[in-house]
Amino acid sequence: MLRLVHQYGTVTSAAESLHLTPSAVSHHLRELARELKVPLLEPQGRKVRLTPAAHLLIEHADGLLAKWEETLADLESHRAGASGPLRMCGFTTAVGGLVAPAAGALLRDDPDLAIEVRECDTDEAMGLLAAGETDIAVIEPTPDAPPPGDPRFDREPLLEEALDLIVPAGHPLALRRGGVRLEDAASEPWISVQPEGCAHHQQVMTYCAAAGFTPRIAHNATTWSVIWALVANGLGVSLVPRLAGGPSDQPVGRVALSGDGVPKRRVLTCVRRGSRGNPLIARGLRALQDAVPDRCARAAA
Repeated sequence: MLRLVHQYGTVTSAAESLHLTPSAVSHHLRELARELKVPLLEPQGRKVRLTPAAHLLIEHADGLLAKWEETLADLESHRAGASGPLRMCGFTTAVGGLVAPAAGALLRDDPDLAIEVRECDTDEAMGLLAAGETDIAVIEPTPDAPPPGDPRFDREPLLEEALDLIVPAGHPLALRRGGVRLEDAASEPWISVQPEGCAHHQQVMTYCAAAGFTPRIAHNATTWSVIWALVANGLGVSLVPRLAGGPSDQPVGRVALSGDGVPKRRVLTCVRRGSRGNPLIARGLRALQDAVPDRCARAAA
């Protein structure tokens, strides 16, 4: 509760993320402060902030939580016939291209294994991990995600995935021989994913800027299938990850880009620190590694 208050800045927001009432959270934090005999919160305008004592408490608590996860992992290794549930989550293309195939392989190997899969963006996935509501998250780096040094989490690279340019079928860029560079699409109308703060929109803007132009965003969508349909009907071009596919009845030209600075994104697995040794979680992580398609580059071990 204390960490969530620090993260969100208000007791109300922390309570919402925990599905509790603000009064319940306030009560527990007052009891914690009374038990420890130190103030933990102080007002900061309309928000609250942690006292130095509270920051010290969180620093030690992170280590205790990591040891607790290691304890659970050791206990799990002694438990015969672990049956789950194994809970995995990830962003849209990660679920379709990695998590679902991994879960399917695990079930074929062990039909009695209970698996729960959830589609969510990276920020939500990190919150689920922190709250103990999922075991493995497949994530991509985003500006709003907790920093790599956050002591609550253990991240490992899974793959490095190229982004392809999709254009209408028969478009000159799809027919060009000798390679296509991103800047060759500078004059095209572009299609991006809403909202503007999402990872895909940020990737489009960042890589186009690195290629020397600002894309003219003509259309916005919220799903890959809609982007596919807009491109297939000649309304623009877009960047899509290798893991992303589109409807077969919406044909597009998929162009692998060449030259310096080919757009790529890194995909990582993330677990609670200390839990990677849990045999069930380890099985899930191995299944995800095995699910990386040949067209994507596996991360170095």
